Amino acid sequence: MTHHLVRSDYTALVDRINLLPQGAPPSDTLYKILKILFSEKEAALVSLLPIKPFTVEKAALLWKIKTSEARKILDNLAARAILLDMEEDEKQTYVLPPPMAGFFEFSLMRIRRDIDQKTLSELFYQYLNVEDDFIKSLFTDGETHLGRIFVQETALSAETSLYVLDYERATEVIKTASCRGISICYCRHKMQHLGRDCNAPKEICMTFNVSAQSLIKHGHARLVSIEECLDLLLVAYDQKLVQFGSNVREKVNFICNCCGCCCEALIAARRFGLLHPVHTTNFLPEVQVGDCTGCGLCVNICPVEAMSIVSANDPRMPEKKKALLYEEICLGCGLCIQACQRNCITLKSRSQRVITPLNSVHLAVVMAIDKGKLQNLIFDNQALFSHRAMAAILGVILKLPPVKQALANRQMKSRYLETLIRRINPSS
Repeated sequence: MTHHLVRSDYTALVDRINLLPQGAPPSDTLYKILKILFSEKEAALVSLLPIKPFTVEKAALLWKIKTSEARKILDNLAARAILLDMEEDEKQTYVLPPPMAGFFEFSLMRIRRDIDQKTLSELFYQYLNVEDDFIKSLFTDGETHLGRIFVQETALSAETSLYVLDYERATEVIKTASCRGISICYCRHKMQHLGRDCNAPKEICMTFNVSAQSLIKHGHARLVSIEECLDLLLVAYDQKLVQFGSNVREKVNFICNCCGCCCEALIAARRFGLLHPVHTTNFLPEVQVGDCTGCGLCVNICPVEAMSIVSANDPRMPEKKKALLYEEICLGCGLCIQACQRNCITLKSRSQRVITPLNSVHLAVVMAIDKGKLQNLIFDNQALFSHRAMAAILGVILKLPPVKQALANRQMKSRYLETLIRRINPSS
């Protein structure tokens, strides 16, 4: 493969991307994607940027150029949704998001003429749906993943609703967000260019908080009110779409309204179900077998094929069928409850609650530990985090189970940190 033979600015960019917990395995297809999204000069510059949010002054220092010139470059990258720009402590900061959920999706979240979206869609399909390395790395490496499923609130009974926490409700995410944006669904837009999209609505992808602010600012999303966003959620429920969002309890960045045929997360859940590529809700459907007629409506609607029809094993009625749930691969979304016309499926709590990280720092640290990349968060661009950022990382680690703490300790003693210690104190 050509990417193994010649080092280039794009090779350096791939190395930079792979410092993140959610990386992108090198392939010829990936290089073709990056060449559409980045010029060679931009690839070289972005490869030097820190993992953590940074200021224009920091970028100018790394790039060895004037601050005014650095600002023009950063603002251009943010305008194309390669970087996200945000206000942090009354200061403008920038950050390079991962490919997913990040600048891969952003490139197709509006109709654009500055890039060839058809060619890009074909390359995305090759990289994500034909080649295995990226999707396996994204959805199956480690125990903690980037996304989780939200329970469909219309499927909840009054009793079950009492056990649903606020962070498990898409409605609560919408109501409490500081900003709400709506964009075109990346997955269905990609499939449209391949002539394989479904009839589900496309302008229904939701972003929130600082991510929404940046995307709205540059026209990649449109600002919506709480009321319009809630109305779109009802449309998603009516269209039998599954809510897949950030795997955090606080400041959720996105909720995608996913169909089983186009959505990368649901396709991964079908392909690698037993590896648990997507974090489920804390609920499972329960079939009241005595009332089930085996009509198959729940089977047809399940996006991950967790329902099947089997014999009811009734000697008096040998032809009778019933629905059977495969709990190991069920997402707990609740679509089957909406489909059942006899009301013989209800939601019950899982025997063991699913643990959701508190916020983006918690998620990044745990994912980094799982994937052996914790040193990248600490040893960022030849410089330690600020005391506040380091305290946040250590605060997460100290609250982890002993096994995870041991993994973190091992990685913090890696050659990366040893190198840093020698830089700070050569005599040690």
